Amino acid sequence: MSDPLELEVSRALRQVPLRRAPPSLESRVLAEIGRRAALPWWRRSFARWPGPARLGFTMTCAALIAALLAVTRPWAPGAALAGAGARAAGSWLPWARSALTLIDVARELEAALVRVVPLDWLYGAMAAGALLYTALFGLGAVAYRTLYLNTSSAGDFPS
Repeated sequence: MSDPLELEVSRALRQVPLRRAPPSLESRVLAEIGRRAALPWWRRSFARWPGPARLGFTMTCAALIAALLAVTRPWAPGAALAGAGARAAGSWLPWARSALTLIDVARELEAALVRVVPLDWLYGAMAAGALLYTALFGLGAVAYRTLYLNTSSAGDFPS
């Protein structure tokens, strides 16, 4: 069942004649459509790339991730040696030395935190973070609905 006000508004809006866009807006929109259509494939959205290019990009990313994991070796026994991954990568990936050092430092910090802070506290902090993130998302949605949706429709209909 529909609301009578909704039916009335829908009926009134169907009777309003369609308006033509201003010529300047129409020309700008058509120019933008033409500009986007002329873009090369690598400047478009990833979903619009050709299949072989998407496959190649995905395989390259997977190979880089595998190389990074092979260099840092987080699953190997005795991998807690600080800087081992960065020293090994320094010979054949000199540009990645600082990134791998940062990964080793983060791994050591995580190991130290697990030894010092009780796991219940870590789980509680993660739960509190998730709760705060959810609250932020909810407040953002409420603010959007309050500020934009209500103000745009408030002046359209007489009360």
